[in-house]
Amino acid sequence: MKENTNTQNQIAEAKQNFLTGENFYAQHLLGVHQEKEGYTFRVWAPNAQAVFLVGDFNAWQDTLPMEKDHETGIWEIYTETAQAGQLYKFKVRQADGREIMKIDPFAVRFEKRPNDAAEIYPVPAKKWKDGLWRGRSKRVNHFKRPMNIYEVHASSWRQHEDGTPYSFAELTEELVPYLVEMGYTHVEFMPLMEHPLGRSWGYQLIGYFALSSYYGTPEEFQNFVEACHLNNIAVIVDWVPGHFCINDDTLPYYDGTPTFEYQDPDRAKNVRWGSINFDLGKPQVQSFLISSAMFWLEMYHIDGIRVDAVSSMIYRDYDDGPWTPNHEGGNRNFEGYYFLQKLNAVIKLAHPNVLMIAEESSSETKITGMIESGALGFDYKWNMGWMNDTLRFYEMDPIYRKDNFNLITFSFMYMMQENFILPLSHDEVVHGKKSLMHKMWGDRYKQFAQLRNLYTYFMTHPGKKLLFMGSEWGQFLEWKFDEGLEWGDLSDHLNHSMQHFTATLNQFYKEQPSLWELEDSYDTIEIIDADNTTESVLSFMRKGKRKKDFLIVVLNMAPVERREFHIGVPYPGTYQEIWNTEMEEFGGTWTKHNEDCQTEEIAFGNYQQLVKTTIPALGAIILRPEKINTRKKH
Repeated sequence: MKENTNTQNQIAEAKQNFLTGENFYAQHLLGVHQEKEGYTFRVWAPNAQAVFLVGDFNAWQDTLPMEKDHETGIWEIYTETAQAGQLYKFKVRQADGREIMKIDPFAVRFEKRPNDAAEIYPVPAKKWKDGLWRGRSKRVNHFKRPMNIYEVHASSWRQHEDGTPYSFAELTEELVPYLVEMGYTHVEFMPLMEHPLGRSWGYQLIGYFALSSYYGTPEEFQNFVEACHLNNIAVIVDWVPGHFCINDDTLPYYDGTPTFEYQDPDRAKNVRWGSINFDLGKPQVQSFLISSAMFWLEMYHIDGIRVDAVSSMIYRDYDDGPWTPNHEGGNRNFEGYYFLQKLNAVIKLAHPNVLMIAEESSSETKITGMIESGALGFDYKWNMGWMNDTLRFYEMDPIYRKDNFNLITFSFMYMMQENFILPLSHDEVVHGKKSLMHKMWGDRYKQFAQLRNLYTYFMTHPGKKLLFMGSEWGQFLEWKFDEGLEWGDLSDHLNHSMQHFTATLNQFYKEQPSLWELEDSYDTIEIIDADNTTESVLSFMRKGKRKKDFLIVVLNMAPVERREFHIGVPYPGTYQEIWNTEMEEFGGTWTKHNEDCQTEEIAFGNYQQLVKTTIPALGAIILRPEKINTRKKH
């Protein structure tokens, strides 16, 4: 009797915490739970007139009415007729008397789309083998470690001949070894949660606790993450707490009144994406969303969450529809702003080492940094400005680059305002924007030359890295969400060489502490010459903790080879070329590196020493000090 009383008290407390926005494990209360010989089902629908449990176990008839807790608006039923593997929904008689079949918002598995009934699916407890990885992750300062992310859309990385996607069991066999071979440190998945339409790429969710059945079972994804960890690869998953799918039988107006969405119809409707916005100020919604994030982190041991569309959550006027100013007369969405601070605070308290990443495109709000300082508390922010400026520059005919050189140098002015990730993401290779390869100017050879140049700039510019799948070998066709990547490209010499280039560059990046050791400080970089617009050559230095640990990066943005090119250096001595994008093994024409450079005591900008070497047309080189005298600087 005492145990039963304790359980009842725990349930009552969980309900109250859900109401106040403080239940961060709401999936233990709501949804379906095995008890004794049967299952208990609970659903939050405060303004419903009646709710019935319907499913395979009662021929989808309303023979199982649920009982309402009037204080919390949670409906409940225990039944011994339901069995594991059966499908179910909730038949909700809404506030206006309309009856509609609704999904279980807390389901951990749904039937395969286009259908969306939930499945009774008790996930067995897993005996994880990634303890060493998780222990090491807690001790590592990720700001001072390399981070090179491979962005993946799970169902179009590879497909079977009949067009079906690889399951996570198959991705464990194929994708994990590929990540290792290519030298990536992280893999990031576009949303894996249940969504009814593949065309949304997973950004129109219905099941915030469910791995899409399109991708396999929860156990298969757990095993995938474990395999990544055993191979020293971190896993990040995109998550969408701003808006949800508009389908009538899913979350929208769940009980016939605004339940998960804003009361104001203008705020509830997301015109741009044809979806519904969460009411981020409602405590129950906060419990729901934070529980979802915690569930993915703990159920699947993922290492990070990328929060999509943060701008739409923190600004009332971000959408294309009508908007109403806040109580101060401005455009700040205070509910979204404080929700994101709360989200980050809760997650960081429970899991300090988890990466919280924001996809956010404005500059009015501090996104990364301490919440106490007014920031949202994220670890990293995608640098959308860098991405847009950089791709505009590389798409440009080189004859105009000298007049637009600020597109690739402006980011040096603000690169430390946030903790940035430099994204070359899926958004830039779809909807007629062309692939990265196709964006490059000139004939096919020049396009590959510039892609190698771009990736060198990308990898040596301060900031963590993200590259979308297929871009590593220069796929020419745009990404198609419903088809596999063009793996046949790799039979072509230039594509194969490009893939080898990317793998080599990834490894180079990991082996050079100067590219990430001081990355959260301006000490990491010293600009040598950002004003050589006439020749369109950019040069800068990346620095590590040790005085002799630095690299000199020189990027030639013009289709003209620069011979006897002058580069200012900080110390006299010998400098060795350790990177050249025009090497034959990468698809270029050079068979050997430039000879080692000996400094000459000639003033160059702020330097008293310079070296002379050859910079390939549309190429990039990196020099490393070999024998230098650090007592004599500049």
